[in-house]
Amino acid sequence: MSDESLRGKLLVSQPTLKDPNFDRTVILLLEHGDDGAIGVVLNRQSEVELAEAVPEWADKAAQPAQVFFGGPVVDEGTAICLARSDGGETGAWKPMLEGLGTLDVNVAPDEAGVKIDEIRLFAGYSGWSQGQLEMEIEIGAWFVVDARPVDAFTADPEGLWKAVLGRQPGMLAWMASFPPDVSLN
Repeated sequence: MSDESLRGKLLVSQPTLKDPNFDRTVILLLEHGDDGAIGVVLNRQSEVELAEAVPEWADKAAQPAQVFFGGPVVDEGTAICLARSDGGETGAWKPMLEGLGTLDVNVAPDEAGVKIDEIRLFAGYSGWSQGQLEMEIEIGAWFVVDARPVDAFTADPEGLWKAVLGRQPGMLAWMASFPPDVSLN
């Protein structure tokens, strides 16, 4: 692996990646290192209301206020929470990118140590073993682009894939108009 971590970057699936777990997904990488990578899919919401999962944090839910599918790796009872705050690191809050970070929602809101502006909760995550993500990038499964904190809290998760690609320079922006099924074009 190169010395450059992709932590805080977005993985945007190539239009030709037809794995049902990752078709037209945008993934925020939370960790990336010699042991592998972990991220969450930002644009797959579930039917579960966030208030059902973490009622004490319901007033901080980003819209749409559902729990999102973070990826195909599911550990029973485990969730990943992204949050927006301007505070420094605490035991519950770990900043990552311009006011975006992870939050332990097992801590009560008044015990987080910082003011939390909004949250998004993810059931499951996306994970890669050592060298796996690098290989997938090399064969062209993913575009790697800069993340913006607002990506994690988009009010239009279904439009995120197209929006992220559309703001990229050059030929990459053209991919935003790639049809879901080229045979229908």
